[in-house]
Amino acid sequence: MKHLYKSTAVLLLLLPMSMMSSAAEPQKAAEPMKEMGMHQGMGMGMMGGMTEEQRTEHMRSMQEHMLQMHDLSNQILSEKDAAKKEELKKQQLELMKAHHSQMMEHRQQKMQEHKK
Repeated sequence: MKHLYKSTAVLLLLLPMSMMSSAAEPQKAAEPMKEMGMHQGMGMGMMGGMTEEQRTEHMRSMQEHMLQMHDLSNQILSEKDAAKKEELKKQQLELMKAHHSQMMEHRQQKMQEHKK
């Protein structure tokens, strides 16, 4: 079980780095989509239709979530008391569930808008 938590923590730490590496060359990534005639909003997590201000706000929200997750991960890893550690794990799980629920709700809204 301990290995599972460490693996999850590693994945949570690697995700932002992998996102940064793919964002390093946004022009090259956008060129093939233009060649295929894809709409700007497609293939980019539907962020293509957002204004710069909306994208910035979305990214700040993601950053805040990541900071909360990392903070809880660090607290979990450093906590010695098993009961306190379990409580921190529950807090982190609830944060993950809330974030997942929010993403799914947002995805449903976008799908409904796209159908119209």
